[in-house]
Amino acid sequence: MIKEHAISFKNAISGLIWVITTQRNFKIHLALSFLALAFGFFLKISYYEFLIILVLIGCGLAVETINTAIEETIDAIHKDWNPEIKIAKDVSAASVLVFAIFAFLVACVIFIPKII
Repeated sequence: MIKEHAISFKNAISGLIWVITTQRNFKIHLALSFLALAFGFFLKISYYEFLIILVLIGCGLAVETINTAIEETIDAIHKDWNPEIKIAKDVSAASVLVFAIFAFLVACVIFIPKII
């Protein structure tokens, strides 16, 4: 049982490395995440505000990873353009956009008062 978990963990790490090394949007999310953390240290945000930022970072990276998995799965199954496939890929990308908008709004609520 432990061996099966170790194999699953190894596969997950492999997937994470693949996403980090091949996906431009994931790299952008990582860069913005580090910027938010640095900004938080610089502005001395509270412990709870850091927790909120860390949860948003984790969720954002997870949503981006799921979006990538959906797009890669669709591309592996069907290479030709198809209106239904376009909708699935667009909606998957929209989930990342919706999350990013709300994460940005939360970041504004946390950071703007510190800046002012």
